[in-house]
Amino acid sequence: MSASSRTKKPLHLFTSERLGFRTWHPSDLTAFTAMNADPETMTFFQHPLSKNESQALMDRMKRLYADRGHCYFAVDLLESGVFLGMIGLGTKSFKADFTPCVDIGWRIRKEYWNQGYTTEGAARCLEFAKEIGINEVYSLASAKNGASIRVMQKIGMKYEADFEHPELKDYPSLRECTLYKISW
Repeated sequence: MSASSRTKKPLHLFTSERLGFRTWHPSDLTAFTAMNADPETMTFFQHPLSKNESQALMDRMKRLYADRGHCYFAVDLLESGVFLGMIGLGTKSFKADFTPCVDIGWRIRKEYWNQGYTTEGAARCLEFAKEIGINEVYSLASAKNGASIRVMQKIGMKYEADFEHPELKDYPSLRECTLYKISW
């Protein structure tokens, strides 16, 4: 075995049947920016993101992974290597009864919606959470985001509460959120 093959890092940190989960690379920025700039994809967020905002989010995920061993991972389709979006574990620290906490979240390119990728990836990220010693995970979404709420239910999370998100006071259509939780 050559020295270069011994030191080369694996592409994916872990996989599911169809998805590979990894840290972020500079080459992700173009596809990530396009996804984050799409108004339909960003319906349940404050606004579409610029290239600089997308870069800042990637940088934040790299720091979170370095600090805690988890983040919203870059996700590829294993069969093609195509960048799908992000699915993973983050942290929430805004002022609420359930924070600070580890949360699970996702955002994938709309051409891959309704194909089971989000559910598959989120379920695998819950397994990853167990593997690294996290015993409780929350998820939250706009109360109007039925697709994300269905994913929470499909991966075994249980409804906890509806609440007004303190960071969305200036976004009345998004302020009402739904919280789910799973623990083991």
